[in-house]
Amino acid sequence: MSDEKELDELDWSIVNEMRREELTNNALAERLGVSEGTVRQRLKRLKDANVLRFRAQINPDALARQQLAVIAVSIAESRLLDEKARQIAALENVLSVSIMSGQYDLMAEILVDSNRGLVRFLTETLPAVEGIVRTKSFLALRSYNKFV
Repeated sequence: MSDEKELDELDWSIVNEMRREELTNNALAERLGVSEGTVRQRLKRLKDANVLRFRAQINPDALARQQLAVIAVSIAESRLLDEKARQIAALENVLSVSIMSGQYDLMAEILVDSNRGLVRFLTETLPAVEGIVRTKSFLALRSYNKFV
């Protein structure tokens, strides 16, 4: 797959079915009217191209001693957004980082051990990334349809 990761109609059908529910390759092939080998090859290609990833996820509300938070981040130089997003994404406890429009440049979703873990992330871990000028933290008190 190219850098653009262009998906054809069958790729989108596979992705959409897998987003709805967990299916075996055989069940997916039957539903889409293609062979199991076709599904297997497409899934491998989508995984190799970093379009799809399969992993177990848990509802964060089930994690009694962990805190889900979103950290809004402002970066000193706009030209460094991609670099800083990648650096933050590589930090321990970071689930995802998105480049944003609006008041903040980046949004980092993190999962930490309680409020102490959040303080440690904000005072010890995140400052390792140079060029951050401001952050704002948002704690998730309850999540709906959210798995991490």
